[in-house]
Amino acid sequence: MTTHPTSPDGPVRQLRLVVEAEDYEAALAFYRDVLGLPEQAAFSSGDGARVTILDAGRATLEIANPAQKVMIDEVEVGRQVAPKIRVAFEVDDTRSTTERLVSAGATEVAPPTVTPWESLNARLDAPAGLHITVFQELLTQEERDSLDGFGKES
Repeated sequence: MTTHPTSPDGPVRQLRLVVEAEDYEAALAFYRDVLGLPEQAAFSSGDGARVTILDAGRATLEIANPAQKVMIDEVEVGRQVAPKIRVAFEVDDTRSTTERLVSAGATEVAPPTVTPWESLNARLDAPAGLHITVFQELLTQEERDSLDGFGKES
């Protein structure tokens, strides 16, 4: 078993992904109003600088090696499409969320697809230049952990 050092101040408290959006209003409307991420805070300055922090629920950082990234693209899309960073949002209903996001201007890259890890994933190109996945878990964490190839590294 691998041991990992722990910060004396405790674990990281929050993962925040900061995205520059050329069309700030359109991106804000898409992620806040259509995808449904609640507004946590907003800040602006007299020089026109603006930022809105949206609550995306629990955050994780998924580290994948190149072979895994290739495999995920093949499973979800059928070809290589994702840049180095892809943002994934867990939702309750992938199909209706995908329809809603496409109606609001996202481009569907791949329709909802059941993956080998038993989630229903759809790929979209969304405002602010983000390549996103919306996914719905079809099994509980315990059920996924029992699948071949799943578990923990440490």
